[in-house]
Amino acid sequence: MTARCGVLLLTFGSAVTADEVPAYLRSLRGGTDPDPTLIVEFQRRFRIIGRSPLIEITEAQARDLQRLLDERHGAGRYTVGVGMQHSEPRIAGAIDRMAADGVSPILAIVLAPQYSPLVLAGYERAVDSARSRHPGLEIAVARAWHTIPGWIESLCQRLSEALVDAGSDPLRPVPVVFTAHSLPRSVIDRDPGYLEQLHETVSAVVDRLGLQEGSWRFAWQSAGHTPAEWLKPDLLDVLPDLAAAGASEVLVAPVQFVADHLETLYDIDVAAREQAEEHGLRFHRIAMPNSSPAFVRGLAEVVERELAGAATAWPGSETRDRGARVKTR
Repeated sequence: MTARCGVLLLTFGSAVTADEVPAYLRSLRGGTDPDPTLIVEFQRRFRIIGRSPLIEITEAQARDLQRLLDERHGAGRYTVGVGMQHSEPRIAGAIDRMAADGVSPILAIVLAPQYSPLVLAGYERAVDSARSRHPGLEIAVARAWHTIPGWIESLCQRLSEALVDAGSDPLRPVPVVFTAHSLPRSVIDRDPGYLEQLHETVSAVVDRLGLQEGSWRFAWQSAGHTPAEWLKPDLLDVLPDLAAAGASEVLVAPVQFVADHLETLYDIDVAAREQAEEHGLRFHRIAMPNSSPAFVRGLAEVVERELAGAATAWPGSETRDRGARVKTR
């Protein structure tokens, strides 16, 4: 390819401080006003953590990816940007700016390694809307990259460091709880492949590090504030079970999040830590990949994997391999 290609890192977005919570929750609810009690609760959480660094981290990931792609392929070959679903800079504006600059094709990478058309439908809608505004624009959403080498390497590095810091050893391993954001059970009933991808990520990490059988488990976290049935087991329920089984420590390792935000800084570092300590457990969490070199290499691998087949995959075709799915119109 000789054209200047766009790479757009997409994420959910976030309020940065407590003051931004009402507008953020309103966006989550499609413009309708959120329940005042929900606003109060989330503002409380933001005041505890101070601020969410998600937007700054995503922008740092984009800068580092731009630098790496320039080193590998030459300056000017790729243009990397960011787009948020529920906060600035918005996805629509990011795509519009690339289109106005003549950047094409554009590869959108959702910063969630496991792909589900149900969970990530909002991103697909944003891309579909861009196509309607810019006829002829070649734009695709990268699909699952849950076992891409750089992503697994970044998780293994973070977990290895945390195990050392926690004093884990083969004779007395610190229990590891891998987590992912909980979902309504109805979502997994309709898309069981998403759960399979999460387990494949965990298995890749477990196999690479040689974690002992029985030294780790999987749990869900951050269940939503709705009456729907959410997936179990929940992390906050697993922690008392570990203590009752004789554990004295626990290490939590998210395998779906790629950056620090409310779900790590509050749901894990505050709520889960409190639950663990109430039951006598010393609490540890792995550092998020954020913009670690291994993780940025993983993003570059996604770009190279997806665009390597662009000549045959774009436009007008669709590949369905879970490891390399490209959808275009």
